[in-house]
Amino acid sequence: MIKLRLTLLLLVAVLVLVGCQQKTEETVVPAADAGPAYGDTFIEGSIAEPSNLLPILATDAASADISGLVYNGLVRYDKNLVLEGELAESWDISPDNLTITFHLRKGVKWHDGAPFTSADVLFTYQLYIDPDTPTAYAEAYKQVRRAEAPDPYTFRVTYPKPYAPALGSWGLNILPKHLLEGKDITKSPLSRSPIGTGPYRFVEWVPGEKVVLEANEDYFEGRPYLKRVVYRIVPDQSTQFMELQSGGLDLMDLTPIQYTTQTNTPAFARNFNKYRYLAFSYTYLGYNLERPLFQDKRVRQAISYAIDKKEIIDGVLLGLGQAATGPYKPDTWVYNPKVKRYSHDPDKARKLLAEAGWTDSDGDGVLDRNGKPFRFTIVTNQGNDLRVKSAEIIQRRLKEVGIQVKIRVVEWATFLKEFIHAGNFDACILGWRGGPEPDQYNIWHSSKTGPRQLNFIHYKNAEVDELLEKGRRTFVQAERKKIYDRFQEILAEEQPYTFLYVGEALPAVAKRFRGIEPAPAGILHNFIRWYVPEGEQKYAQ
Repeated sequence: MIKLRLTLLLLVAVLVLVGCQQKTEETVVPAADAGPAYGDTFIEGSIAEPSNLLPILATDAASADISGLVYNGLVRYDKNLVLEGELAESWDISPDNLTITFHLRKGVKWHDGAPFTSADVLFTYQLYIDPDTPTAYAEAYKQVRRAEAPDPYTFRVTYPKPYAPALGSWGLNILPKHLLEGKDITKSPLSRSPIGTGPYRFVEWVPGEKVVLEANEDYFEGRPYLKRVVYRIVPDQSTQFMELQSGGLDLMDLTPIQYTTQTNTPAFARNFNKYRYLAFSYTYLGYNLERPLFQDKRVRQAISYAIDKKEIIDGVLLGLGQAATGPYKPDTWVYNPKVKRYSHDPDKARKLLAEAGWTDSDGDGVLDRNGKPFRFTIVTNQGNDLRVKSAEIIQRRLKEVGIQVKIRVVEWATFLKEFIHAGNFDACILGWRGGPEPDQYNIWHSSKTGPRQLNFIHYKNAEVDELLEKGRRTFVQAERKKIYDRFQEILAEEQPYTFLYVGEALPAVAKRFRGIEPAPAGILHNFIRWYVPEGEQKYAQ
């Protein structure tokens, strides 16, 4: 089983999902199925190359997907998004909710044969809170007052005050003490050649081409059926689709146009199954609030009114998505349906811009203030056509209200290093991907605006800070709901992002793979139980 990751399409996010409706488009599966068999290779396309295979240092989805097969956490979310044990067999929580005692599995080994013990968990915790560790994820572990490993198979943490996300936070990837202790983690060879306890072992990373994993035959949950997993780096969705059709890939996330118009053929139906469900992600236009241009909320509101979300959903997603109104998905308990909405209203946009001092004083069609024209650049990453097309629609709509927009599309690694991490952008189109915990502290709290941290737009609001701090201390769901409802109201009013859409996940999987079980967690939750019947296996051992 693969742990549900709290990761971003760019960085790490947290969302809530309580049972999304799954739609599956399956054509006839060959009748003869001799049942589960070991063997074959699974090849998945990846738009981006991973940045770092030490998960404590990585902030991208490509790295997280691979780490999810190489490493384990103490806990994970099951197919129904309920926490269950992974490296921890069980746990006890004290009556005051301040102490969690994890009882660890015995007999688990690292991929190099060393035994896994509580010392590894304690070391990982200490590494996360070490101020010299350049990680974006330390916040959850700084909440701990005391961590201890009283024996090799017990790990205990005590908090000074209640912390609602505590249990789920121990889904972090546990790292090997015997390979990292006393070393500079930023120079560790494990960044390129990881060693974990997970269902797959690292084999090789060919830069710009592929990452190869092989089944861990000693995995504590049982040997995975699929012998080999290959992540092929194909930084273009059209090229990925051609590779899929020719048999060079076994899975890819289809674009809406591929899903709706290019896969409805008998040949595709013979070879692939398609799935459709509301994704664990949303796409947004984020504003760099360090730039004077975006510091007046009336300007941000005006841009949101000028943008036609329905046009983007219909034209780019072909209707396969919903308008986003904030950082939570519409089918979640924490979602607030009553927040302020921004329907397409160019007149209201122009009025707000005028109130903020932006007028077309020289009649050139571009608004100006104090002699400076209203111009900015939207930057987004190469390889994601949906974001590029969304940017083009936004560019056209903003021109109608007197705002001149340029679009810059940048290769992924450069995009992160030179633009996002460096704060070198006006506005960006990106997306967050996440899981079932509603805590948004790392993304929106004003303390998280430092280098390589997740509040890279530099949003600061004292009430939001207070709500985020209160939300993570509250265990009663009804009370948390009130807190996060108000949090969403503030974001909707201030528009530090223009929340664009929640798209549908549209994976296509080669039909020879069996054991796929659509669930609220998606289709990959039971990946180690996927198999290919022996007579249909494509790749030799």
